[in-house]
Amino acid sequence: MTLHFDSPAYYINRELSWLSFNERVMEEATDTSNPLLERLKFLAIAASNLDEFFMVRVAGLLDLFRSGSTKPDTKAGMTPAEQLGAIAERVHAFVERMYVILDDHIMTELQRENVRFLKPNELNAEQEAFLEDYFERKIFPVLTPLAVDASHPFPHLANKSLNLGVLLKPEHGHEHHHHHSHKPKHLFAVVQVPFMSPRFIELPTNDSGAKHFILLEDVLCQHMKMLFSGHQIVESSAFRITRDADMTFDEETSEDLVQEIQRELKKRRMGAAVRLEIAASMGQELREMLIDWLDLTKHDVYEIDGPIDPTFFMKFYGALPGLEHLKFDEFEPQPPHDLLGENGIFAAISHKDVLVFHPYESFDPVLHFISQAADDPNVLAIKQTLYRVGGNSPIVASLARAAENGKQVTVLLEIKARFDEENNIVWAKKLEKAGCHVIYGLVGLKTHSKITLVVRQEGNQLRRYVHLGTGNYNEITARIYTDLGVFSAREELGYDATEFFNHLTGYGNAPDYEEMFTAPLLLKQKLLELIDREIEASTLDKPGLIIAKMNSLTDKDLIKALYRASCAGVRIELIVRGICCLRPGIEDVSENIQVSSIVGRFLEHSRVFYFQNGGNEEVYLSSADWMTRNMEHRVEILFPVKQEDLRQRLTHILDIHLKDNVKRHVLNADGTYHKVRPAHGVWLDSQMYLAQEAEQVVQANELKSYINRLIPKTQA
Repeated sequence: MTLHFDSPAYYINRELSWLSFNERVMEEATDTSNPLLERLKFLAIAASNLDEFFMVRVAGLLDLFRSGSTKPDTKAGMTPAEQLGAIAERVHAFVERMYVILDDHIMTELQRENVRFLKPNELNAEQEAFLEDYFERKIFPVLTPLAVDASHPFPHLANKSLNLGVLLKPEHGHEHHHHHSHKPKHLFAVVQVPFMSPRFIELPTNDSGAKHFILLEDVLCQHMKMLFSGHQIVESSAFRITRDADMTFDEETSEDLVQEIQRELKKRRMGAAVRLEIAASMGQELREMLIDWLDLTKHDVYEIDGPIDPTFFMKFYGALPGLEHLKFDEFEPQPPHDLLGENGIFAAISHKDVLVFHPYESFDPVLHFISQAADDPNVLAIKQTLYRVGGNSPIVASLARAAENGKQVTVLLEIKARFDEENNIVWAKKLEKAGCHVIYGLVGLKTHSKITLVVRQEGNQLRRYVHLGTGNYNEITARIYTDLGVFSAREELGYDATEFFNHLTGYGNAPDYEEMFTAPLLLKQKLLELIDREIEASTLDKPGLIIAKMNSLTDKDLIKALYRASCAGVRIELIVRGICCLRPGIEDVSENIQVSSIVGRFLEHSRVFYFQNGGNEEVYLSSADWMTRNMEHRVEILFPVKQEDLRQRLTHILDIHLKDNVKRHVLNADGTYHKVRPAHGVWLDSQMYLAQEAEQVVQANELKSYINRLIPKTQA
């Protein structure tokens, strides 16, 4: 029976699904319920995501294609060539739309707010004089004009750098050297736009309420003459090259495309160009030169009608004082619900499990937990996994202090967290110097789990306190990613945490867990069993229910299990922010499955899995998405939330997500998404709702303790 679930028609290609996700991000730039500068920021984020997609995913596919591979992908059955073709078509449309949004929506509205980007021909005399001076003092000394001819090879231009291609001809009197017909018509040079200089320059203006800017590349073009004296400038035009960056994607989105390519080929192609962006106004001669040099096809060339590389608008967003009304209101994470009225974090956890829900609730208790453990004379040991730590991490400082205070500190530091390697190596050295025992993950596996264990002497026994979560121990991202964490002092979890660390630091015999399940050994098996159990428990009058929230869903075995459950009448609600290869709503395959994606102010990052289990409900939290990579090549943790009130809170949170009719998109069977709209004019933005809920709980609690203080306790 399961055989028919293998048809490629039942799956969405993961690259195209990722592009859908990025389209949803970009559509936030058109949503007028978002403040104007936030919309600009969404556009910058979408552009930045796309860069990474080319550097990694498209680069990997190009490698496969160039090595002659015609091997179709395992789910949707598309060859590398077919995928590249489909991607190019989608991205060309995407880029065109992006600049329409930038121009027609955002720039027009910024002008209404008196914020303008001027072109060189719109400057007044005062602004021209200002730029003249600015150019000579701040830009000219940094520039390097690079001639390209027989004796000067085409320069190796840095990945993602902005450059100007310049066509020149000698001024009169030097012409007679060039009668030979095979010489190109013009001389050619490249000038790199300095990336250390700000990309936008604020101009003086007499209008006190106005803000005028000009782009750095426009200033360069305007003063290009200074770089090439004795030549006439025929054309100068911007372009940008994106290269194969030979790295896996950010932890949340990658599965290795490249395993089937011999390493050698990879080394040779390292840094090969994968995309060329050019100003739409660039002339034919310059275009052809660039395409020729970079060994690209027309597919890989993107004409840009506007500023190339709009990621600089992130900096622009931060650089504009006085325009706070065009941004989201300042957001303050609240004290966590479960800690209200408690004295100290260990006291709170010692008598109940505690749930923390970031960013609605503050990340501080996690920092305090580790900081207090470091200073508490009764704490004997701290063990923790670290994946991405921030720049100046208070957690690392606490761990170092704990070691200096003579406690046994074990840190499992994942050195392979992409883009953070340097940071993490610095931390490793600092921790080792303080006397911590630092372990660098398991060979061939990335440690992606989020767990902390504190062992404390209480009277004549040892008590274990555990924190487990869905997100990184990073106080910066904890303000913008939605994540869940649980503190517990329950025996079973303490025992499991000990097993987990011993397994990673010793000669990992298969750990014998009571409640936890870990990848790469047990986690996927457990999820498949939970899905099967839901099928068993499902009857016609009481159908089963699975609600699963994650970042990405790509694992074929899990998708097939969900198809099986759908056919058995189990109702399945998936909340998948990013890539989803499962195709919902196919008759006799997935008609009981709905897939939602929420894209909003915060990055949905929590992983929550609910199983109705015939009325005996179970809820699990995990560090893992349902991706083959997480299930088979990562050290991940799945754990049940046992305490009744916390389970109810989690089902409530899932319920709010599913009721969202402002930021929620639903996946159609054809692979497109549509945004949900309220039927009866009651708007529910799940993220805003949960933020308000966190505030109201705190206010209600303050009111209660205020009233308790007013009313003296009556004698019993």
